[in-house]
Amino acid sequence: MRAWVNGQLLDDPTGPAVAVTDHGFTVGDGVFEAVKVVDGEPFALTRHLRRLERSAHGLGLPELDLEEVRRGVVAVLTGQELALGRIRITYTGGPAPLGSGRGSEPATLVVVADTMRPWAGPTEVVTVPWPRNEKGALAGLKTTSYAENVIALARAAERGATEAIFGNTAGNLCEGTGSNVFYVVDGELRTPTLGSGCLAGISRELVLEWYGAREIDEPVDVLERAEELFLVSTTRDVQPVRRCDGRELEAPGAVTSEVAAVWAEREREHSDP
Repeated sequence: MRAWVNGQLLDDPTGPAVAVTDHGFTVGDGVFEAVKVVDGEPFALTRHLRRLERSAHGLGLPELDLEEVRRGVVAVLTGQELALGRIRITYTGGPAPLGSGRGSEPATLVVVADTMRPWAGPTEVVTVPWPRNEKGALAGLKTTSYAENVIALARAAERGATEAIFGNTAGNLCEGTGSNVFYVVDGELRTPTLGSGCLAGISRELVLEWYGAREIDEPVDVLERAEELFLVSTTRDVQPVRRCDGRELEAPGAVTSEVAAVWAEREREHSDP
């Protein structure tokens, strides 16, 4: 692991590095991106940085210096041989008085890179009763306020699953805790619209560009009649789902297999599509 904080590469990446008064630590006032590394190269970095910038703007953080972020990425990758890894970029409101109000100190920028293990084959998911608020202030932003996801993932783990699926306040299918959801009904590949409150996932975006799918908002119980279901994310790529709320699904089905094949082919073509 290598870590870079506010322009400095740390000698000890696991040691103290951020002030205890940092607003990202005290109240979750921050945004982040997770970027896959393949053979030492960050994948789709430009798209991730654009989303990081959008999230920072949406949260009201100071303007982000994307060239500085790129310097941090180079710093943490240099000297590491990552056949498969993950970069975590975190940008917070910086040190502030205790409480919700922001301070006047500069923002904090952290970049970390480490190895990553691939997900092993088809997985299991469960739906959870807590809705995403598609009209909330954080809807569509990738923030460090992840407590909801922690609770939902714990519920999923208790049931032998690796991902929890949320609906939204309208009762429609939304997203996973760290993934976007695609499903097949009557042979048609579908995924929730961004209006559902789901994150505009980079992997979601690429699947739509490279393969295509119908963006539609439907009740969560559409999963009960889905013929296929798969998750997409930076760490999962295209991962088939073999069981949803205990119901068995073909995994991978024909459509999922096609999407995964297209993904593998296109990913090899360009590291920054």
